[in-house]
Order: sequence, then C-alpha cells, then structure tokens
Amino acid sequence: MGNGVQEGSVRLREDAEAVLAGAVSSKRDHRQVLSSLLSGALAGALAKTAVAPLDRTKIIFQVSSKRFSAKEAFRLLYFTYLNEGFLSLWRGNSATMVRVIPYAAIQFSAHEEYKRILGHYYGFRGEALPPWPRLLAGALAGTTAASLTYPLDLVRARMAVTPKEMYSNIFHVFIRISREEGLKTLYFGFTPTVLGVIPYAGLSFFTYESLKSLHREYSGRPQPYPFERMVFGACAGLIGQSASYPLDVVRRRMQTAGVTGHQHGSILSTLRSIVREEGAVRGLYKGLSMNWLKGPIAVGISFTTFDLMQILLRRLQS
Repeated sequence: MGNGVQEGSVRLREDAEAVLAGAVSSKRDHRQVLSSLLSGALAGALAKTAVAPLDRTKIIFQVSSKRFSAKEAFRLLYFTYLNEGFLSLWRGNSATMVRVIPYAAIQFSAHEEYKRILGHYYGFRGEALPPWPRLLAGALAGTTAASLTYPLDLVRARMAVTPKEMYSNIFHVFIRISREEGLKTLYFGFTPTVLGVIPYAGLSFFTYESLKSLHREYSGRPQPYPFERMVFGACAGLIGQSASYPLDVVRRRMQTAGVTGHQHGSILSTLRSIVREEGAVRGLYKGLSMNWLKGPIAVGISFTTFDLMQILLRRLQS
C-alpha cells in the first residue's frame, strides 16, 4: 500500500511538472508571437516611411499611360514639392502606415510561425530549413498578411494618385468607394496581389534567410553585423520585386481604375490593355528602375530592423 501511495505521488508530481512546463512553454510562445508582431510593425513603419516619396511617384506612373524615365520621375517629385509642399511627398503615407503596420506585423509573425511549423514537420530548426520549405514559409507569410489587409492597400493607392480635394482622409476613401462603386471594389486587384505576393514574399524571405545561413557557415559568426543584414535585405528586395513586378503594375491599374478613367476588368483584360497601349516591356515594367532604388532600401531596413528588435527584446526578456 505504501508503494502504491508513493507511486501515486510520483505520478501526481510528474503530471504537475508537465502542466507547469506546458504553461511555461505556452507563455514563452505568446511572448514570441507578441515580440514578432511588435518587431514587424516597427520594421514595416520605418521602411515604408523612408521610401514613401519614391513609392508615391512609382504608383502615379504605374496607373497612368505616361512613359517612365528617371528624369521624369524626379521632375514629378520636384514639381510636387513646388506646387504642394514638402510634406505632400508623403501624401497617402498615413494610409500606408494603417496598412503597413498590421501587414508587416502579421507577415513577420506568420513567417516565424510557419518556420516553426515547417521546421517541426521536416525535423529542422526554423532558421535551418531546407530550400523549398524556406521558400514556402515566406510565400505563406506574405499571402496571409495580404489577405488580411488588402482593402487598406487599395485605399493607400487611391490616396496616392488623387488630389487632396477628392479624399480628405482614409475613412472618406472607404465611404466614397462603398457608396459610389460598391463594397466589392475594395477587393479589386486582390487576385494579382496574391499572385504577386507569392513569388515576392517567398523569394525575399528565402534570399534573406539563405544569405544569413551562408554567412554563418563561412564567417563562423552566429550573427551578421547590421550593415551585412542591410546588404542581405537589399539583395532579397531586388530579387523579390523584380520577379513579381508585372503583377504589381496590373494590381495598381485595377485598384485605381475608378479614379483614373480606366475600365474595371479582369487580370487578363488589364494585362492586354497595358500591353496594347504601352507595349510589354515599357508597360509591365514601368517604374521598375525606381523600384530597384527604393525596394532594396525598404527591404534592407525592414529585415534589419526586425532582426535587431528581436535580438533586443530577447535580451530584455532574459
């Protein structure tokens, strides 16, 4: 009987330890998710604010039939500054922040979770995933974020290409679109967005994670220096944006059709219209050279900020 009581107390203690370990693990998981959300939000906000004037200029060219050149782009920036003031270069940035902060928070947090899930499935730690799961984790993270925040992206595009008098604020855009064009308009361009996000996010995260892995292997240092992270992020942005750029042009045309005089149409009809009016290369890759300037800067800042914030928060927690 004494042995039975002793065995029962041992089992009870083991069960209590298991429950406690589970609670600690759950608390640690919640902290990791919150840490990823916070780091991602800050990363997205800093990156997009840094390149907002270039982003607005790119959108204006994408949704018009004007021929793009670096000279014309900087002329547009200069005349916008002269006619509307310095802060007008950031017009639409408030809408960008409303979209980018949740988008980046969700994307980075989802990426960490998908890495963990795929790591468990394949028997690897997240940062050491083999190539295909590494690519899949990035694509899934981008798709998740885009699906949850798409209407905010459309609102940002509308504010970027219209004069101040047309839309006074973000809520005014939502109200006018729903009243004049219908709620379904808030998801025009969603399909090309997702089709573009899959290669963009997949290749961006894949490239950045691969470069960090190669750096660990050949340098012998566990962590890159901040400027090295910036270079890795810049390479990731360059590759990801170049691969998905034509769909980005189609997406912007579909999003802004109601205010630029273009007809609402499908992906294929919009694609055919751009190619017919402007040519395949000039139309579908319009503004790409500006993206090669702003994209690497934005993605470099974004990935570097996220990593450094994660390191800082881990140190604070410990």
